[in-house]
Amino acid sequence: MLALVACAGTVPALPEAGVVFAPLSPSFEAAGRLSVRHGADAMTANFRWQHDGDGDVVDLASPLGQTIARLSGSPGSVTLRTADGHSFAAADWRELGDRSLEWSLPMDGLAFWIQGAPRAGAAFAVEPGPGGGPGVLRQDGWTIVYQSFATDAAGLPRPARMALSYPDVELRLIIDTWK
Repeated sequence: MLALVACAGTVPALPEAGVVFAPLSPSFEAAGRLSVRHGADAMTANFRWQHDGDGDVVDLASPLGQTIARLSGSPGSVTLRTADGHSFAAADWRELGDRSLEWSLPMDGLAFWIQGAPRAGAAFAVEPGPGGGPGVLRQDGWTIVYQSFATDAAGLPRPARMALSYPDVELRLIIDTWK
């Protein structure tokens, strides 16, 4: 395992570790399925995530297509609106998660991790996976295990299955489409 500090901007290839990260896209749309477990609580949902620079909109729906919640935010303001009309607002994702879910949402890191790269400007450790991409990434207290990759519309390798864990939280993502 190799511990490194990522530079701001693009994430470098790590030839000494045998890991090459995919180029980051400043905007993307990903859709798929997720499951999350926090303590004894668990949830499964379909998701559609639109990421554009610093702005995010994540729609969550039940497996039958009924809206569960919408998370949206940009620097300085994030919100969670549930289907039953409840709304939570905070200055950042961490505070929103702590107040509404009782665990910190890793949205700042997840915008990088879902693309198969570490968050720029923060320390991380990586273990190579098959094919030269990341197999396991550790950053911000999270462990991200990349289980499989697929190519996006531009032909870039992107995670198709990943499992993220944090003390008492497990998040699994299956990404069906990338744009």
